[in-house]
Order: sequence, then structure tokens, then C-alpha cells
Amino acid sequence: MPSLLEVTTHFFLQVAIILVTCRLLWPVFRRLGQVQVVAIMAAGFALGPSLLGWAWPSAQEWLFPTTLTVGTATITHPNLTAIYVVGQLGLVLYMFLVGASFKLEILQSHLGKAGATSAAGIGLPLVLGGLVGVWMVGQGGYFTSKVGTWQGGLFVAAAIAITAFPMLAWIIYASGLLNTRLGTMSLSCAAVDDACAWVLLATVVATTKDTMFGAFLAIGGGLAFLIFMTLVARRFLARLNTWTPRDGDSERAGGLPVVPLTIVLLVVLVSSWFTDYVGIYSVFGAFVAGTVMPRGALLNLIRERFEPLVAYLLLPAFFIYSGLNTKLSLIFDAKVLLVAAVVLVVSFAGKFGAIGLVARWQGMSWREAGAMGALANARGLMELILLNIGLTAGLITGQLYTILALMTIVTTFVATPVMRMFERSGWKNGVVFGPSGEERRTTESRSLTD
Repeated sequence: MPSLLEVTTHFFLQVAIILVTCRLLWPVFRRLGQVQVVAIMAAGFALGPSLLGWAWPSAQEWLFPTTLTVGTATITHPNLTAIYVVGQLGLVLYMFLVGASFKLEILQSHLGKAGATSAAGIGLPLVLGGLVGVWMVGQGGYFTSKVGTWQGGLFVAAAIAITAFPMLAWIIYASGLLNTRLGTMSLSCAAVDDACAWVLLATVVATTKDTMFGAFLAIGGGLAFLIFMTLVARRFLARLNTWTPRDGDSERAGGLPVVPLTIVLLVVLVSSWFTDYVGIYSVFGAFVAGTVMPRGALLNLIRERFEPLVAYLLLPAFFIYSGLNTKLSLIFDAKVLLVAAVVLVVSFAGKFGAIGLVARWQGMSWREAGAMGALANARGLMELILLNIGLTAGLITGQLYTILALMTIVTTFVATPVMRMFERSGWKNGVVFGPSGEERRTTESRSLTD
């Protein structure tokens, strides 16, 4: 068993390797029209058994050990636990920052359109995913004996219907779409779709334990949390903008007053704990905490100080953890490759078609509707979270994990280039995506490759 010093020393090396890999991959992915989060996701898989483990197995196993043998027992390696915890902290803080940047007024002005597109974005993919899941259960080899036919259908339905809210938030932010109708509605749809997917996952996990308590707790606890934060917590947190230090209280952390900063962090962490406890995952609690925070100088300063540390130091650890569970060698079989191809086609076409067509029916232009359909396929983070839960709960096999992880990589990779294809089409016609939809371009805007 390694000592605490050995775990810490090796962890520092792991983080350094992660950072170097991310920086080396970013120029390549930038030329491919991607945003940095996609390069970070790719770095996670590159350092896992699928690439580094294939090219140099001994180095990969030494750098990122996953298990440890103690006597006759095999346990999770302490360094893998450290990577997991740091990655979860990065996710929570990142989702808080996304929520703190969310423009609720834009959502309120387009609430009807957001509701219709959310329903389409979850409805059709759920049906298609359910059918594929039932078929996969019949094929055998993708689910464990704990999972029945309808449970397997629900699991794949959730996996196909999900949109990675954190991943999408990064893409929208990096693409300059955060304050546009396209960006706001895409994030709103992702939030609804992810919430539904987590309820389905909670149902599957609960029923494999012969109880529905987990599903009821997820629904009831999630609604109670949302109501409390919106109606009660928001009013008390509004006082942060009027906080003044007492006499002699001059403590500041990097320009931030310590007392308000501590309150904000407590709200984020407790919200994350509660939503994790009820079964709808910590990222939703962190996001809601960000949306109810009072806008002003304090929140702007927190975002400015926290964003670089969270995005480029803490968050990459999550992708490394997911990459270590993905083994592409498991799908190098004609039958399994066919299943992977079916899952990939159904996943992309279901999301793109359903959201794109309904968005167009709701009055969006073809360019904006197409861009929204493309963004809905950014599954990254949330899909990997779902897969990790399914794997650790003993519901799915390594083959299904790898198939869905591969689908996640491909659909997330194509989301940004397809969106930018529609965006460039608008630029050629002198329009950009704005708060009310397509607007005439009046000033020079950002580069589309930023």
C-alpha cells in the first residue's frame, strides 16, 4: 500500500502529464474547428488504455494505475480515487460558473420555444434509444445479469437522449453564443434533457435493487430543491451585493472579500451534496446555485478568479478518469462494430432531426435550427458520468461502456464543426446569432476559430 507521500508525489506527476498533453493537443484540435474542452476530453482518452496503453502499456499502467493488490484482495488505487475526487470538484465549480453566467431573461422571453424543443429533444431520442437498448439486451454481452429487457432499454434511451450540459456550456461560451437565443435555448434544452435522463437512470438503478425509492427521491428531492433555491435562497443571497465588512474586517482573498466568498462556496458545495444525495447528480445543484446568485461585481470577480483554475487544472481530471475506463480493443469485432454503428447513427440523427425540425417549426431560421440540432449532440461530460455510474453499479459491461464512450467522442467532436458550418452560412449573408435570433451584422465579431 503506497504511503500518503507516495500518492501525493505521483498525483503531482499525473497532473503535470495531463496539462502537457492538453496543451499539445489543443493546437491540433483548434485547426479542426474545435473548442478547448474537446481537446481536453481527447487528452483523457489518449492517456488511457485505448491509445497510450496500446502504444506503451507498461508506461500507461505506471502513470495511471487503476487497481492495487493488497494480499489477496484487489482494490481501487488511491491515485485513481484522487483523480476522481479532483475531477468531481472541477465539475461542480465549473457548473456553478456556467450557472452564474446564465442569462435568465433571454430564456424567459423564449420559454415556449424552449419547452417545445426540449420535449422533442428528449422524446424521439428516448423512443429510438429504448428500441436499440431492447435489441442490445437480446444480443447479449452488453448488460449484466442484473438488468432486464425494459431496464436495458431505459438505460440506452437515457444515454442517447442526454446532452452534456457542462460540455455544451463550454462550447457555447467559447463560441460567443452565451447571450444569444441559440445558446440560451440550447442550454435550457440540455438541462431538461439531462434531468429526464437522470430520472431514468435512477429508475434503472433503483429497480435493479428491487425498490423504486431512488426514482421517487430523485424526482421529489429535485423539485423541492429547485423550488427552495428559486423562492427562498435567492432572496437571502441577494444580500451579498449589499454586504459591507465590519470594522477591522479587512480579510480579502485575491481581491475577494472572505465572508461573501465563503458563503458562496458553502451554497455551491451544500447544493451539490444535496442533489447528489437525492440522485440527480451534483452538477445540477451547482448550476442552480449559480443561477440564483445575485449578479454584480462580487459574482463577476469570482468568475474571473475561478475560471482559469477550474477549466485548466481541475476539470481535466474528470476526462482522465473516464478515459481510463474506455478500452477500444473491446469493440474490434464485426458484430460489436455493427452495434456501435447503429448506436452512433441513431444518437446523432435522433437529436439533430428532432430538435432541428421542432426549432424550425417554432419560428427559428433553418440556420439557427440546424445549429441548435448540432449542439444538442455534444454529449461529452454527462454521458461519461452516466456511463461511469452504470459501470460502477454493475449494470453494463466494458463493451457497452466503450461503445457509448466512442459514440460520445464522435458526436461531441462533430457538434462544433457542424454548428459553425451553419454559423458561417449566416455570416456570408450578413447575419449573426443574437438575443432574438438571427440579426444583421453591424460590427466585426469574434473569429469563428476562437
